[in-house]
Parts: sequence; C-alpha cells; structure tokens
Amino acid sequence: MMRLTRDGKFERTDIWREGKWIDLWSVVHLLSGASVGFSIAWLGFGFAASAVIAFLLFVAYELWEAMVKIHETPQNRSMDVVAGMVSFVPVFFLVQGLSQPDFILAFGLVLTVNIVLATFGWLASRKAEEFEQRLRSEFLAQRERLRERRVRLRTAMKRRGVSIRDR
Repeated sequence: MMRLTRDGKFERTDIWREGKWIDLWSVVHLLSGASVGFSIAWLGFGFAASAVIAFLLFVAYELWEAMVKIHETPQNRSMDVVAGMVSFVPVFFLVQGLSQPDFILAFGLVLTVNIVLATFGWLASRKAEEFEQRLRSEFLAQRERLRERRVRLRTAMKRRGVSIRDR
C-alpha cells in the first residue's frame, strides 16, 4: 500500500493512488460527468449553457481539491476535467430521448455507481493517509533512537580515549 522511496518520501502503491495523467479516480470523474449530464439535461438548459455550467463545475471541483491539499499533478487535474466533459457531452444528448422512467432508472444507476466508487476511493485514500502517518511517526522515532545511540557511543568512545577518526 505504501513504500519509502530512496529520497525518503512515502509513495502510495494501492490502486487508488494518484497517477500523472489518469488513474482509477478518472473513472469516478467519468461517472461524475455522466451524472452532471443527467442533472443538467433534466434542468432543460440548451447545450451551450449546459456545457459551460458543466465545465465550470468540473474546474471548481478541481480548485476545491487543490484548496484542501489533495495532491495531483497538473496533468491529472486537467485530465479530470477532460474526463468529466468527455462523459458529459454524450450523456447530455443521449438522455434527451429517454422516457421519464428510463431517465430516472439510468440516472439512479449511474449516480449510485459513482457514489459507491467515490466512497471506496475515499476510504482507501484515508486508510493510506493514516498508514503513512503511522509509518512517518515510526520512521522519525527510529531515527531519533539511532541519533541517541550514536551520541552515547561517541561519548563512551571519548571516555575510553578512542578517536573515531583513528579507525
């Protein structure tokens, strides 16, 4: 789930880790784009206004993620918006011809899968964050113990008159 890199950084290795361009969260963004397509189509706006609203919603969400310090590459943030728009456009047009029961059923299905996947991803991210904090604390504690041992060893060697440089 997590590994320590050579430069001392913790790196997630689970399937929900953030990718440079796309990742499993891209599926959630595709489903979110479809959910927004259903929602805005239901409101009855024209395509141009709907596309602008959807785009602004996706950009606002990415800005919110940046504000709450969700770490992503700029490419990934851009692709999240693209993924939302890629699914928004066809869904917006496809739902125009659906009967009300079919619309409700399809929207409910897409929204449910979207919420379930987002929840699994969020829980995995929280678990990884907690695990990282435990690893970081343990790493710092062990580093401090090693520093204390080194100081004690040097002090003991000085008392005996042994120079570390002599060795």
